Amino acid sequence: MHSLLVALAVTASVWIIAIALLFVFGRKSAARELATLLPNLVLLFKGLLGDDRVPRRAKILLWIGVVWAASPIDLIPEFIPVIGPLDDAIMAALVLRYVVSRSGREVVTEHWRGDEATLRLIFRVAGLST
Repeated sequence: MHSLLVALAVTASVWIIAIALLFVFGRKSAARELATLLPNLVLLFKGLLGDDRVPRRAKILLWIGVVWAASPIDLIPEFIPVIGPLDDAIMAALVLRYVVSRSGREVVTEHWRGDEATLRLIFRVAGLST
């Protein structure tokens, strides 16, 4: 449990530092989007899980991704700087790509609450034309 708290603290610190650096270097809109990315993704996933238009297989994979990210067991221990959270980030990206590509552009757009530029990036990563 202690290592999980340390990992969360390190991850939160890196996130806050990245937001602060973006802000200091004049990238205020990028800092704002990074600050709201996690809440926007949570709202997106919540909306997709409750949407009947999303295929069951995509919902199951989304739940697996949530459990994976919340699990204290990792391929690479979280306390290792930089690469520690890497397995979670890769898993999250793969799950997001699959769920977005299977759900469709219209459904994802309906549930997205963040910046439109970030949504275009998500679609590009998922292989959906913009």
